[in-house]
Amino acid sequence: MKPIQRWLPTALRILLGLVFFVFGLNGFLQFIPPPPIPDSGQAFLGALVTTGYMIPLIKGTEVICSLLLLSNRFVPLALVILAPINVNIFLFHSVLAPAGLPIGILLVALEISLAWAHRAAFRPLFAARAAAAEPEWSEQAVRSAT
Repeated sequence: MKPIQRWLPTALRILLGLVFFVFGLNGFLQFIPPPPIPDSGQAFLGALVTTGYMIPLIKGTEVICSLLLLSNRFVPLALVILAPINVNIFLFHSVLAPAGLPIGILLVALEISLAWAHRAAFRPLFAARAAAAEPEWSEQAVRSAT
């Protein structure tokens, strides 16, 4: 394996984890001032804030998944959970606030790169037909345990 192929997924994982950790915490602590956002973007974000639960849910999810990425634990699960957030960030900046589109592109690129690096973990998700695993408490398991 080439040296760059060995450390690149780790570097990308840490970068994505840091981005979501910082901006997830910022959703709670507001230590980074928000950039100017067009009226349509303000209306969308205002609606999310008005719900009273959506921003804390999204930001809490970002923090938890970023910690999973940074600790290298359950990385494929964190990527699956962050995927819709990344898509929303990309589409928000594509449609409502184009000035931030580079960050949306970067996040999607990081997500896709990491998903590719962990593609073996995602392979079962794309099976056309999947057989359910036999539960541990089945008769066969009970017979073999006795």
